[in-house]
Amino acid sequence: MSFQYSEWPAYVPVAARRKQAALQVEKLRKKGQAVAPVRIEGRAIATTFWGKAWCDNLEGYQDYENRLPRGRSYVRNGSVIDLQIASLEVKAMVSGSSIYKIKVSIAAVPKARWQSLCQDCAGGIDSLVELLQGRFSKGVMERICRQDTGLFPKPSEIKFSCSCPDSASMCKHVAAVLYGVGSRLDEKPELLFQLRAVDGKDLTANLNTTLPLTKTGPAAGKVLDAAEDISALFGLEMVATDAAAEAGSDALIVSRTAATVERKSAAAKTEAMKTGPKRKQAQPRAKAAVKPKARSAARPTTSKS
Repeated sequence: MSFQYSEWPAYVPVAARRKQAALQVEKLRKKGQAVAPVRIEGRAIATTFWGKAWCDNLEGYQDYENRLPRGRSYVRNGSVIDLQIASLEVKAMVSGSSIYKIKVSIAAVPKARWQSLCQDCAGGIDSLVELLQGRFSKGVMERICRQDTGLFPKPSEIKFSCSCPDSASMCKHVAAVLYGVGSRLDEKPELLFQLRAVDGKDLTANLNTTLPLTKTGPAAGKVLDAAEDISALFGLEMVATDAAAEAGSDALIVSRTAATVERKSAAAKTEAMKTGPKRKQAQPRAKAAVKPKARSAARPTTSKS
């Protein structure tokens, strides 16, 4: 649908747009609608490996280079008032002259491509925690980010629509949402695997079959780092390692055995105390029984005198 220049809404300054976006978010929340606005602090839209890699992938295709700049300004000033990432799709609302609804459909990673990617990365990622934190070698990083054959979608795998009147192939609202995805991956990198309909654990599934035979397990430092990484990622406090738990289990067994021996010893002492006095009381009774007999035998002699 085409529009005349006179039909376009008036330009809204950045400060007014931010205020309008905040009011719209508050209004939606009062209605009971769960919204997840994109908040950008500073100039950088994304700061982690996954967020930056998503944005770099978008900017690496000429199809988008003319439309992305306006989207960057929109996402920075808080115009993306809601962004929801699910399997194979992104739904969002952007505040402009009005509130526009955007839907972005992302194709699933082709099975053959995913298998090839997992095979190439096998042995290069130690754990799912390291995967989500982007802690792996430069070679693995390059393979994951490779255009057309990596994890990130290419233009032909991205379809989008917006309720705004802009007839361009990619309006600024769609561009803002695509950048918003990069910002959201800073917070929740696992959403990328959900979006592409793959399981991130597959990238570490072949770890044991590809490592050198001389490597029987992770170094002690890596075990400690993994525990700290899990604590940081999920907000948990790691109380003890497996080795400490095993040592504690052995100590508990020894403690229980010692307690059993002590109880048996105490029971034996108690039994001895109960039976000992009975034997001592039986001896005086035996002597008392003998004395009357001795007196009765002496009485005839006394009577003769």
